Amino acid sequence: MNLFDIIGPVMVGPSSSHTAGAVRIGYVAGRLMGEPIQKAGGGLHGSFWATGRGHGTDRALVAGLLGMHTDDIRIPDSFRYAREAGMELEFYHVELADAHPNSVELTLNGTRGKELVMTAASLGGGRIQVCSLNGLATNFSAEYPTLIVENMDQPGIVTAVSAAVACENINIAAMQLYRDKRGSLAVMILECDGEIPREAVEKLSAIQGVCGVTYLSMKE
Repeated sequence: MNLFDIIGPVMVGPSSSHTAGAVRIGYVAGRLMGEPIQKAGGGLHGSFWATGRGHGTDRALVAGLLGMHTDDIRIPDSFRYAREAGMELEFYHVELADAHPNSVELTLNGTRGKELVMTAASLGGGRIQVCSLNGLATNFSAEYPTLIVENMDQPGIVTAVSAAVACENINIAAMQLYRDKRGSLAVMILECDGEIPREAVEKLSAIQGVCGVTYLSMKE
């Protein structure tokens, strides 16, 4: 346990789980979108729905989608900033199976046509877990540079992706593999010790059998 675990993140309150964690979830979703968000729907589960309004969870999620961090003094006014940016918002109640009480399912539409459905949980102390992306199970903290590779479930792709990352002299800290069913769509989650150059991400996208690559950088 470190000091951060005890005192939590630097934040605009009132809650490290309902507010700071929600900002972080929105921020990660916005970065994964990679384009301005035109419409955002937030399905709030469990405690996020029951007590989230009092803790400003909805405003915190929107603040994150707008690129704000946990200590941004504009968080309480995030709805106004979203309206000024032309972002449509809707929040509602959902029941997510086997989900952490502080969970949200974000459905996002970008101005250039991209769509993203992300389910994530706030674990406390500002830490989060991304649980699914576009219907495929995931499990990553978004605390490291992270590659999300959607690919066909066929031999050789994991080796090709790993080799491409190794060619950049970047160590893979953790790798997770998920698939819908054998021979169908699969996803690789690679949490790395270093930033992946843009050129390397583009090369990954060109590997035969890779359907899409999303990169979460730790840089602004």
